[in-house]
Amino acid sequence: MEITLVRGDITEQAVDAIVNAANSSLLGGGGVDGAIHRRGGPQILEECRVLRASRYGGGLPTGQAVATTAGRLPARWVIHTVGPVYARKEDRSSLLASCYTESLKVADELGAATVAFPAVSTGVYGWPMDDGARIALSAVRGASTRVAEARFVLFDATAYAVFDEALTRLTA
Repeated sequence: MEITLVRGDITEQAVDAIVNAANSSLLGGGGVDGAIHRRGGPQILEECRVLRASRYGGGLPTGQAVATTAGRLPARWVIHTVGPVYARKEDRSSLLASCYTESLKVADELGAATVAFPAVSTGVYGWPMDDGARIALSAVRGASTRVAEARFVLFDATAYAVFDEALTRLTA
């Protein structure tokens, strides 16, 4: 699998699936989640409501993933995953890695060849960007998947630089 880095807006990526750093309610929020729901339109929220009324009545568990339509986005699907909130006193890195590997499993079930990821949990959930990048890239690189390209879409120059450095270290 090819791992690429792009500086930009994940809602503009023409890929098979984009990954949403969702909250457990699946009903929209801030950051990446809010941007995906706003740009994708009401179809995404409608499918999320159906998921909440059926399989995920208590919300989507942290580290798990589920797909919906992408609505008006240029992608075909949105894969929603719930990242862990960072805690200094508790190692939750396996949950963060699971967000990426479970998203790739869902992508395989959908037949997606290209998947765009945000930096899950590195925003309001407080995960340090350098550690988040290391975990994300290691999880994706080590995953058994049929996905041909995993694209990390980083919103600003700082995040891009941190991911670029982590990817360089990982492939060295």
